[in-house]
Formats: sequence, structure tokens, C-alpha cells
Amino acid sequence: MRAIRRFTVRASLPEPLAGLRALATNLRWTWHPPTRDLFASMDDDLFRRVRDPLRMLTAVSPARLTELAGDEDFLARVHAMSDDLERYLTEDRWYQQRPQGERAPAAIAYFSMEFGVHEALPNYSGGLGVLAGDHLKAASDLGVPLIGVGPLYRSGYFRQSLSLDGWQVEHYPVIEPSALPLELLTGEDSEPVLVHVAMPGGRDLYAQVWQAQVGRVPLLLLDTDVEANDEDLRRVTDRLYGGDADHRIRQEILAGIGGMRAVRRYCELTGHPQPEVFHTNEGHAGFLGLERAREVIGEQGLAFDEALSAVRAGTVFTTHTPVPAGIDRFPVDLVQHYFGDGRLLPGLELQRILALGAEDNPGMFNMAHMGLRLAQRSNGVSQLHGRVSRRMFARLWPGFDDAEVPISSVTNGVHGPTWVARELTALLGGKHKAWGHDGKLPSQMGVSDEELWALRRDLRQKLVLEVRRRVRNAWLQRGASALELGWVNQVFDPDVLTVGFARRVPTYKRLTLMLRDPERLRALLLDEERPMQIVVAGKSHPADEGGKALIQQVVRFVDDPAVRRRMVFLPDYDMSMARYLYRGCDVWLNNPTRPLEACGTSGMKSALNGGLNLSIKDGWWDECYDGSNGWAIPTADGVTDPLRRDELESAALYDLLGQQVAPLFYERDDAGVPRGWMSMVWHTLDVLGPRVQASRMVREYVETAYHPAAVTSAAATADGYAGARSLAEYRRRVDAVWRQVRVLDTELTVEAQERLVVGDEVRVRAKVDLAGLAPSEVEVQTVVGRVGDTDELAEPMTVRMEPSQEGEYTATLRLPRAGSLGYTVRILPRHDLLATPAELGKVVLA
Repeated sequence: MRAIRRFTVRASLPEPLAGLRALATNLRWTWHPPTRDLFASMDDDLFRRVRDPLRMLTAVSPARLTELAGDEDFLARVHAMSDDLERYLTEDRWYQQRPQGERAPAAIAYFSMEFGVHEALPNYSGGLGVLAGDHLKAASDLGVPLIGVGPLYRSGYFRQSLSLDGWQVEHYPVIEPSALPLELLTGEDSEPVLVHVAMPGGRDLYAQVWQAQVGRVPLLLLDTDVEANDEDLRRVTDRLYGGDADHRIRQEILAGIGGMRAVRRYCELTGHPQPEVFHTNEGHAGFLGLERAREVIGEQGLAFDEALSAVRAGTVFTTHTPVPAGIDRFPVDLVQHYFGDGRLLPGLELQRILALGAEDNPGMFNMAHMGLRLAQRSNGVSQLHGRVSRRMFARLWPGFDDAEVPISSVTNGVHGPTWVARELTALLGGKHKAWGHDGKLPSQMGVSDEELWALRRDLRQKLVLEVRRRVRNAWLQRGASALELGWVNQVFDPDVLTVGFARRVPTYKRLTLMLRDPERLRALLLDEERPMQIVVAGKSHPADEGGKALIQQVVRFVDDPAVRRRMVFLPDYDMSMARYLYRGCDVWLNNPTRPLEACGTSGMKSALNGGLNLSIKDGWWDECYDGSNGWAIPTADGVTDPLRRDELESAALYDLLGQQVAPLFYERDDAGVPRGWMSMVWHTLDVLGPRVQASRMVREYVETAYHPAAVTSAAATADGYAGARSLAEYRRRVDAVWRQVRVLDTELTVEAQERLVVGDEVRVRAKVDLAGLAPSEVEVQTVVGRVGDTDELAEPMTVRMEPSQEGEYTATLRLPRAGSLGYTVRILPRHDLLATPAELGKVVLA
């Protein structure tokens, strides 16, 4: 018989143990070992199995709870942990201790389609979600007042297993939210709060709001599986990244518009300050900007353009997409279907909405374009990705060089306390904790190579045991008999060089690059003097048949009895598996097609544990590789044939593994320690430790995005939105006359008569026609740079010109470099509420 409905009954705790519930439901335990130790002490074997304090409270027997309620030592630990949590939640931290006088937003809303906080809350698929989870944790540690917002998926992503022939099989377990560390948001009447968004045909989509507490940060998750919805609408939040375009746009309408309404209601009910800044993590929740425009129009009586100026001022948009194919796009007629009747966003004209998502293809609505147009501050997630993004979206800012496109970069980071092995933290005297705050790790801390090498071996041993356990379970799922799996006990060796490769399986990540020459790979694995072992893991999107074929190719290779003790594929990659891999692997392999990896944070987590990266110089590795903290796989950037490129880069990978990586690992002194290897490990901990931290990332967001956005937003909304009205009026006038703005004439005058040398002063004069705009409403610039055969300016330097008389501007500049130089003059819009002169995408060139 099958149950028609499931529900969860939570444990009834004896009154002396009441403090355990707060400790179990606040997800700080996921990065706070003393809290986990407290729950483990209740029943160590049980905790090792469930790894979740909330499930622990349900699973522990009533008799054991009664016993613990009378255990004075245990109760003292409960009280100490409760006091420590309360102190953590209320004390001033980095954000509160910043210099006085800075305009610090009282709250920032952070929207993401997935959040990977811990496997106990399976609401993520991969890197984007784990990044979002690390963002919340680091914000909590720093005291940054974030509110996380996104959907709650009743089946999460999917669980992965393998068929007998190595094909990926997906399973969708049903998740009961009441069994998770979540609480329903309830209203004044103690009934669950429902937010709703209008659907076509006069229907409404309702969602209840579950709240997770990630340290100091509330995380609001919207769930449409409620009785108020029709059956098809109940399934809107069934699966992460599942369904067709119609299903997906419903999810994104809920995430953006419904998410905004959930935040507003949460703040009203709890007294939490309403957000001043809104951060969209990828374009999925971009409709939130439209909801904010609807609010301003309805409450303040502003026109659409005036509301847009106010919305943009307080919005931050992060793109994670290095290729156009990765952008969410919807057919325009589908957007019209949901927004056309005006019920979803009253007061917003359909054509204005469609214009925000316009792209080259008039039949498609582009969510990334809308995100960029609705945000005054946008960024990529590594320095290289910022450059790629500026080039990819340059058409939105015509007339500007790629370098001037207003998309910056904030390189991703990872939450050290979550990912660093506690054994390593203990060995280094707790200094890993300091990485999360002051970003410092003094070299070696008096710890010897021998001690760190022994710890690395211990972590590798733990990985070996986990690999064997998972390999056995995978084969049992594939139909093998336990009697034929004796060979699993010989899988992997704690003294063999261990390489890890684990990530999603889109084509560009090149899961099978290592299989390009199977015989050469086999020789590396089975080398008698310097063997290596490789652990591979990753999920392919259920609709990606090509990705599944790549997984099958790997599985068929590792099924070979000749190599299966040296190379494995572990199904069902998740955060639990990831911790073993990051901590136990000596080398972390990443070989995407450059520059298609936006950031790629898995190698950061390995580095924090003393692993060395072996990677294509893409994403974060492009800016962090220094020649001594790992290896850079050479790239065949000029080769356009992808098969030839793969051939060349795989050969370079084999060469590095066989000629540099393995020899260094196995080169031991009389004490059996690889001194050269350990030198690279120490250097990695020293140099990368502070740079790859999510705390560094969040501080950058505060200083370069959240704080400036709060300042601009306050200026835009003060005095009845006077700033927003002023900017909208300015844009209207600029739009009306910009075609008539002209640079009429320019002249470059040299004071000296002899040959020009670097540092000489020259004077530039320009006559302009501003078409009725005031001199204060434009910026006139001289741009000087190198020139070649095409007269295109390279390495340009800009100098602001000042009005000398009506219609004339001048500037004096020092010649910046030798060689063939050229100059031009240009006119740009200027307004106090513009973040950059390029923001409006308008420029007049001489």
C-alpha cells in the first residue's frame, strides 16, 4: 500500500533539552564542529549515519533523551552551546565594526534559484547553489544583513545511480519540508503565510514560505505544494531545473515576483528592516525588478521610467554565464501569455516589459539582458569571466570598447569553515578560522612537513574508505551480488597519488579529456614506480543525452578489471561526497575549454585543504596561478578544430601528470617526506588561503556593490523620489536630442617644437554642439592610445576636458608612452546618479 499523504512528527524533548531544537534548526551547525560534537555525543553511531541534528532528535530513543535530560555534564554543554549561538547571532561583527559614517544598508535581499547550504537541505544542483550557500554563510560570519530568497523544491534536483551498462538513471525522492530544518512563516493569526502571483486565465499561484536560519541570515523558500493551488500549479516547485519552458517561466515568475512579496511579508511580520539593496544571483529571479517597479508606481505614483531609475539604483546583478547558450531565454509569446493581461504586474505596460528582455532575435526574451538593464551594478565571477562578459554583452553598450562595458568582476570564494577538514584546522592551531575574518595564515605555524604530510595521508585514507563504500553500493545498485565484489577491498591505496575530478557534466567541462588516449592513461594509472589513482564524479542534466553518454564512456573505462582499482566513477555527487574528495585528493583536476568556465570553485576547496590544482587557466585559476601553487595545463587557444584542440591539450595533461606531478609526489627524502611537494602545499595554503575565501568575496560585494548601491538608492528615493524623477527626466531629454549632439572640430597643439618624447604636454581643443544640453549634463573627453594600421585606439587613456568658452572644451595631457599614438574626442552623458559614463549606452565620437 502507498501513503496518500506524508507528514512528519517531531520529537517531544524533555524540558531540560529544549535548547537542542534551536541548535538543530539553525544551520550554523553545518560549519560549527562543537555543535556537531554535542549531537554526536548523544549517540555517535547514529549521528554518523544521519549527519543531521534535527533527524537525530527524531531518531534518538525516548529513553536516551530522558537519560540525557538528567545528565548534568550534557546539560551544561547544551547551555554553553546555546549561549555561544546567541552570542554569535547578536554580537557586532565585521559589518557592524566598519568605519562610522559609511552608508551601510540595513538589509540586502539575495535571490537565487538554488541554495546549497548542506545535504540536509537538498535544495541545490551544483556550483551555483553551493556558491549561494557559501555566500549566506560568509555573510552571517561577517554580520552582513542578508535575506536569502528562492524556491523550495519538493524533489530537489535528482539522485543519480547507474544502470548495468553505465547509463545515468535519475531518481526523484519526495522531500517533506517539515522533516527539514525549516519553519513555516506564519501570520498574526498563526496560520501559514501565503504569497501569490497571478496566472493566465484568471487563476492565481499560491506559495507558502518556509524559513531556514543560516546563522544570522534568514533564508526564505517558496513552496507551491499547497491546497489553494490547482494540481498543475502545485507542481511548479516540484523539481529544480526540470520541465519545459512553460514550467520554467512559472518558476522564475514565482522566484522573482513571489520572492519579493515573500520578503516584504517576512519583514512586516518580524520587524526585520526592509531591504535597500537587491542582489540577483544569475538572471533566473530577474522579474523581481519588475515587481519593485510595480510597487513604486503603485505607492508613489511614479511613471515607469522614473520607477526604473529607482529600481536600478538599488539592484546588483551577477552573471555566471560565459556563453550565450547558457542564458535563460523564453519565446516572446510565452512572456506575453503570462504578462499580457496585466494581472501579474498591474500598472506595467507589456511593451515596456518586453523591451527590457529584448535581444537580436525579436522572437526571444533574454533574462540576462533584463538583469543587466534592471541593475545599475553588474559583475562576472572572476576577472577573466568579467572580460568575457563585457565582450559577450558589448552590444548593449554600442560605441564603447569592451573594457568600458559596465560589468565588473568579483571573483567567487568558498566558505572555509564549511570545507576545510577540522583535522587540518586543529593542526594549524585554528588559523583556518582566521581566514574567514582577517584573511591571514602565517607560514607553517611551527608545524613540520612531517606532521602535515602525515595528516594528508590520513585524509587520503578516509577518502579511500569512502570510495570503497560508495563503489560497493554503486555495484549493488547496478545488480551485482555481494559475493562478486571482493575486489572492492583493493580499490585505491592510501599511499598512491590521488587525483580528483568532480563537477557537473556539460560538454565544455570535458569530462572525458583524460580518456583521449586510453592506453596512455592506463599506463599512468598502473605505473609500477609512480602509480596514480583518479576519482571521478558528476551529474548530467536529465535532458542532456550527450552528457550522459560522456558519463557512460567513463564508466565503461573504469569497469575494466585492469584499471578499476585505480580509477572509479562515484554516482550521486553531492556535498557529502564533495567534502571527502576536497580533503583527500592530492591533485584537483579541471580541464574546461577556455574561457568557458566562469569561475569553478571546486579547486578552491581542494586548495584550502592542501590540495594542488592541475587546471586549464580558466575562471579563478587564470588569476590565481603563480607557477608554484599547482600546474597550468597549456591551452591550444588558436586551434579552431575542437577535436584537434582536445588532442593537444590532453597530451599536455598526460605530460604534466607523468613528467612533473607524479615525480614530485614520489620524490622522498630519508624520512619518507616529499619535500618539494610539501613546499608547494605550504605555498598554496599561504597564498590561496586568503584569496579563495567567501569572506573576501562578500566583503568585496559590500564595498563595491552593496554600499554604493545603497548610497545611490538613497539619493534616488529621497524627497519623494526626487532623484529618480530627475534622472528619468534627464534621460528623456538626452534621448530626444542625442542624435543632434556633435563634435564639430578638434585640434591638437604641441608646445615644444622639437620631437615629442614621453611626458611632453600637448593641448587638445574641441568645438562641440550639445543640442541644448548644459555643459554640466555631459562629459567631454580626450582619448589617447596606441594606433596601428587600422587607426583603432589600443590601451586608451581618457582625460576629461573642461569648457573654456561657449561650445569649446580644452584639455592638457602628458603623452603616456612612446610609439605611434592617436587621439579622439568624445561626448558622454553625465548625471550624479549614473554609476559610470557608459551606463546609458550613449556616446558621440569625433
